[in-house]
Amino acid sequence: MKEILKNYSGIIFLLLGITIGSIIGIVAPNFVEYIKPLGDIFLNLLFVSVVPLVFFAVSNSIASLEQQSKFGRIILVMALTFLFFILTAAIFTIVMVYFFPVSGVSGSSEIITEAANNDTWGNRIVSFFTVGEFTELFSRRNMLALLVFAFLTGFAARKTGDAGQPFRIFIASGYEVMKELLLLVMKLAPIGLGAYFAYQVATLGPQLFGFYGKPLGLYYIAGVIYFLVFFSLYAFMAAGQKGVKNFWTNAIYPSLTAISTCSSFATMPANLQAASKIGIPNSIANLVIPIGTTLHKNGSSMSSIIKIYVAFLIIGKDFFDPANLLLALGITVFVSIVAGGIPNGGYIGEMLMISVYKLPQEAIPAVMIIGTLVDPLATVLNSVGDIVAAMFVNRFVKVTS
Repeated sequence: MKEILKNYSGIIFLLLGITIGSIIGIVAPNFVEYIKPLGDIFLNLLFVSVVPLVFFAVSNSIASLEQQSKFGRIILVMALTFLFFILTAAIFTIVMVYFFPVSGVSGSSEIITEAANNDTWGNRIVSFFTVGEFTELFSRRNMLALLVFAFLTGFAARKTGDAGQPFRIFIASGYEVMKELLLLVMKLAPIGLGAYFAYQVATLGPQLFGFYGKPLGLYYIAGVIYFLVFFSLYAFMAAGQKGVKNFWTNAIYPSLTAISTCSSFATMPANLQAASKIGIPNSIANLVIPIGTTLHKNGSSMSSIIKIYVAFLIIGKDFFDPANLLLALGITVFVSIVAGGIPNGGYIGEMLMISVYKLPQEAIPAVMIIGTLVDPLATVLNSVGDIVAAMFVNRFVKVTS
């Protein structure tokens, strides 16, 4: 009994915090504004700790790889795994909306939409991958630029040989320090996530049973099926029955963190801990999970299909036209890349979808509302999918820890 409490104490306390937060959000929504700052403090501490962890984890993982061929193979297998998972999620959602169509959906003028950025696409691509100042790298809003910089730093550290040894020791030490810092911050998770979950329940809960019930119900049913069935299948493909058991034993804590914070970025520390317990080598987990947090999003893929489907219902066009389906898959892959690992980070992708399909203004509020309301489950699929992706990569690229 003591061993069980020791192994699952973190999950038990987190569940307790989320349960208390949910009750407060339901029975005393007016009280939520007084405890939400506790959740904000926790998330802020988590965010400022995760940013340097991403840099040290990725650069150290690349710099410490012994064989050049292994490095290239990891990157290739990781990219193919991400693409396979994203497209599988999108196609599965298309099948679901085909066999279980919804109707009676229209937009709402009550939501405030964000103005589209007037920059050219060239400037947007530049801003996705790079920043103009070094200090701007260490912002969670520039995660892709930070990943590119960390990637190049780790590669340069490898190329410098003996002269770069002190720097390689520094980034290895920095990675260990930042891991320990995150362990300290995560001690506050039951309080911080409980407070934040109370806020989520109080603000979003009533809308779940309103006008958007049908498309939301379809998304949540499809998402839960994908979470349970497809992730189990991926884990089995990666490591057999033992892989399925290891995955579900260690996926609970990241799942609870994801549904509480609605942030893949905030879930990354829990993912790294889970990957370590599963037995995934650091050289793989420290690449796949941080990069996957930005580039690999099963939940965003599924929500993109649902939002495009609902938008087509509103304007009365045929979503299942082959040309529209192919374009939807292309948009979904891109949306899954540009949707940042932060709460409601999919607005850029939504504006892309609207501009590509040239959707009318009345479709925009519906897309925004659905994007917000599916965020909890989408975040779970996005973030926990990175663990099973790391298992998948480890299946095809064998390296030592």
